[in-house]
Amino acid sequence: MFDLSFAEILVIAVIALVVLGPERLPRAARFTGLWVRRARGQWQSVRSEFERELAAEELKRNLDQARSAMRDADRDMRGAEAAVRREAQELRDGLTPGTATTAAKPSDAGTASTAPDVASPTVATAVDSASGTVAEPSTHPSETTATDGQRR
Repeated sequence: MFDLSFAEILVIAVIALVVLGPERLPRAARFTGLWVRRARGQWQSVRSEFERELAAEELKRNLDQARSAMRDADRDMRGAEAAVRREAQELRDGLTPGTATTAAKPSDAGTASTAPDVASPTVATAVDSASGTVAEPSTHPSETTATDGQRR
């Protein structure tokens, strides 16, 4: 703490013995030891309080950062939810019963398909030229509808 060597401490002890005398030196040493212990205890108390304050401030800072990250994530999720809802509503609006069916051109009668148009949100209805049956569009994207009305 004070960076004293053994020789320096010995010199201080000899001077204290000469100044105080052999009768008062043990009592003075106890008194000095008591005050040194109290000073160290106070120093430890101040240091631990300071470390606790720093830890509490760091914890508050981390908590604020986590709250900010959660707010950002919540805002992003709400934005994504709104975008998905808009897309779903656009798809629902595009698949209304009056606009979902289109007839195949007579020149394309042999090449009509049941695949939806990727560029357009509407689904075309295919007509089989041999039997004259109409394939119904599926509401589920993984299902395909055959010309005989069976879902696959």
